Amino acid sequence: MTRHSGYLLEVLRSDGELTLSRRRNAGETSVLALTTTGRVPAPQIGERMAREFALAAELDSAWAARPIALTRDDGQPTLLLEDFGGEPLDRILEGAPRKRLELTRFLQLAGELAGALGQVHRRGLVHKDLKPANVLVDEAGHVRLTGFGIAARLSGERQAPEPPEVIAGTFAYMAPEQTGRMNRSIDARSDLYALGETL
Repeated sequence: MTRHSGYLLEVLRSDGELTLSRRRNAGETSVLALTTTGRVPAPQIGERMAREFALAAELDSAWAARPIALTRDDGQPTLLLEDFGGEPLDRILEGAPRKRLELTRFLQLAGELAGALGQVHRRGLVHKDLKPANVLVDEAGHVRLTGFGIAARLSGERQAPEPPEVIAGTFAYMAPEQTGRMNRSIDARSDLYALGETL
């Protein structure tokens, strides 16, 4: 942890574009802060943060790290999220023997993740970027999802795929139809594919 402008800062993950940190003030209250890593953020990153913030009313603290503010920090866009004390799943997997979870913990997390994803779909959303870095797990094994910056609304008709030259999401976890290289539309099943890849 490092001290920064009156609060303690603990970096939870950084992927080259975004950094997720836990900020604690002197009163020991904490929030999660999603910030850009570059000095000049790509417009898409700011748009993704704004998109996630706009979905705040549709996200529930029982299964999502809800956005609470969209601000600027040192001139960079920063999305503040509720903090329930979780840790990114990718960090948990890195610390596990052979990067695998013990079976009981795996099954508990799989059930929690499926339940959270089911709630996302009940709200009429497709996450579109489900991956270990966007799953926060607390000590009791409860999960909250983050990374709703490219989420889309489900409608009566299926969502058309993006053109092949535009890939939004994380390639290693996305369903084939989300890459735009198949003549298939994107729907809730795309998230279920990513769920299988995440664990």
